[in-house]
Amino acid sequence: MEKQQISWGRVMTYAGAFIAFLIGSGFATGQEVLQYFSSYGYLGILGVVVVFLLFLYVGIDFVTVGQKHKFPKGSDVYKYYCGNIIGSFYDYFSIAFIYMSFIVMIGGAGATVNQQYGLPTFVGGIMMGILAAGTVIFGLGKIVDVIGKIGPAIIFLTIILGISAIVKNPQGLASANEIIPQLNLLKASSNWFYAAASYVGFCMLWLAGFMTSMGASSKSRKESVLGVTFGAVGFSVALAIITLGILANIEQLAGSMVPSLILAGNINSTLAIIFSFIVVAGIYTTAVPLLWQVVARFSEEKTNKFRILTVVLAAIGVFIGLKVPFDRLVNIIYVINGYVGIILLGFMLVKTIRVRVADKQQLIK
Repeated sequence: MEKQQISWGRVMTYAGAFIAFLIGSGFATGQEVLQYFSSYGYLGILGVVVVFLLFLYVGIDFVTVGQKHKFPKGSDVYKYYCGNIIGSFYDYFSIAFIYMSFIVMIGGAGATVNQQYGLPTFVGGIMMGILAAGTVIFGLGKIVDVIGKIGPAIIFLTIILGISAIVKNPQGLASANEIIPQLNLLKASSNWFYAAASYVGFCMLWLAGFMTSMGASSKSRKESVLGVTFGAVGFSVALAIITLGILANIEQLAGSMVPSLILAGNINSTLAIIFSFIVVAGIYTTAVPLLWQVVARFSEEKTNKFRILTVVLAAIGVFIGLKVPFDRLVNIIYVINGYVGIILLGFMLVKTIRVRVADKQQLIK
């Protein structure tokens, strides 16, 4: 039997899709990074390490299980991990949360356009709703191709922004731990570890159906696993650097809706304009698969029902997303759902242990 050749192009597309899905409005704007990592000072970097290890585990497990079982729907993975009753709860809960997360993306787009250009928030929100709905109508294959190419570019530029922010204000990084207690910062949790766990928790509810479906459609387990691995490394490196960049300028960024735009403006006003487009692209790469998962849960791709539902849900999301301040959307929706995701992580770990024990017993027989 011939050894299967690895397509590094597909590996990087999978890595890019994994990264792009995680970027979203919270990461791209810097609001999520500020609340979950930088607000805890240097301990936030330990949080990034925890996030990397957990992303590596959940990402590989999702694509592996998806390829092995090829569930009719990606959301069926919840019943695999949790059983029929609890799995059904997660199925419906995750769809509700995923849709709420899409609403956060709309809020992020509105806040970005408002902060950078002074335009009403509805301009950015409506624009994002139209872009997301238009892309979703093309289906999962096109989504992976599109966001898989945008993701790595955004991560690269985010790393440059973070490094520049540190280099321009190294003394800010040295004094950050002393300044933070004096600032009225929104935090995701009472301590850095819970915040990191909650971060992975809400991301898991995004990733489960999408990554399982991606694994099922992948021709090679090795390619999808490598893709997730590179994606987790790339995302975590960028997360650590932008965490430090925000930390170095924490006093200036406290209370900001879109911290990354201020960091870009500190370097150059033209860069701030360019980065505003990058932030919107980052929001787009997450808004699209989030909306796709909700629509695909209730209808088949390429049907009239699918297209109509896409447009209706996008329109409702735009309406709600423009009613609540962006930083509050992130703090309320992500934090609450993060803890529900942590419970799912517990079910995953138990299932993984059981499967490995069963496999060993089978080998012994």
